[in-house]
Amino acid sequence: MDVNNAIALNHLDRMTDSTGLIQHAIYSIPRRESGYTTDDNARALRLCTRLWGGHPGDRMFDRVTTYLSFLEHARCPVRGFHNFLSYQRDWLDAEGTGDSQGQAVRALAEVLGSNLPEGCLALARELIDAVTPALADLRSLRAQAYVILAWGHLSKSAVKDLAPIEKVAWAAAQRLVECYHRSQRPDWPWFESRMTYANAVLPHALFVAAQRWPAEGFLEVAEATFGFLDRETTVENVFWPIGNSDWYSHGEDKSLYDQQPVEAVTMAEAAITAFGLLGDEKYLTAFRRAYAWFHGQNSLREPLVDVLSGACCDALQPSSVNRNQGAESTLAYLWAELENKDHSTCVTNQPHPTNTRSCFIDTTTTPS
Repeated sequence: MDVNNAIALNHLDRMTDSTGLIQHAIYSIPRRESGYTTDDNARALRLCTRLWGGHPGDRMFDRVTTYLSFLEHARCPVRGFHNFLSYQRDWLDAEGTGDSQGQAVRALAEVLGSNLPEGCLALARELIDAVTPALADLRSLRAQAYVILAWGHLSKSAVKDLAPIEKVAWAAAQRLVECYHRSQRPDWPWFESRMTYANAVLPHALFVAAQRWPAEGFLEVAEATFGFLDRETTVENVFWPIGNSDWYSHGEDKSLYDQQPVEAVTMAEAAITAFGLLGDEKYLTAFRRAYAWFHGQNSLREPLVDVLSGACCDALQPSSVNRNQGAESTLAYLWAELENKDHSTCVTNQPHPTNTRSCFIDTTTTPS
């Protein structure tokens, strides 16, 4: 365990080689045949950049440069980023998915808004500037939400010359609202006709947009959709996310399994951002539920995490935990842990799943 930040990165290091972060694991062992993805390496870059900001050190900087180097290598010759790299270091796609573009830009925004050495900042700026034209063409709503979140972080970090990415973020926020009005029904205040994966990033992005453009109706949609998602994923005060076995279409039953860690961390992030913006305790309660899901306050009453190694299991299945500890799951847990630990305000009136004191981050600051 890293004693400086009290978040264990043992498993993250085990899953990382000189190329980058390996995608999947067999139990706790890296599955080399699964290769690497840009979105996983971007998540790792974002995490380690944030950790470096709190405790600069050579080991953390080595992690940052490994993942940043991966993103530089993933740059496509024309535009955007590749996503899938084989273990033999061959790119397996002509261009990456929309979500991988959004994840990459969000991680690069973390770098550009940090106090990392100038070389890291210059590369992050170069990559963001290069990919910005491609961001306007993203069709995935989640990819567009990631762009809004990236721009929000850059804005509150007082990074200059943001007009091009701000234009893309503005259009993305408008599109989210348009999709909401097109898809909503009296019993379905949502952006699409079904809920799928990483659902909470959509209202999260509008909470961020509402800070910059408070007169545009973004906050109203953010509150309505987050509230709906919170109701649909809470059972007897336990977080029960949409399962990815069959998702949740309007008019049908919610898929109960497989429950993914990415749902818990995106819910936690959205909730704590909403709390920072509005100060309503219901968002803090939602954060606690999502965070506690990792530690056994879930439908199976089974913890998914190994706190000592920083590993997280891949899913909750109908009768058991998927014991494989892949990159996306582990990074979801580590970011949720960071949200819970690295904060300015501690809340002591609710018990932590394993401790008697709970502390939470306020990650939002009004953009300048």
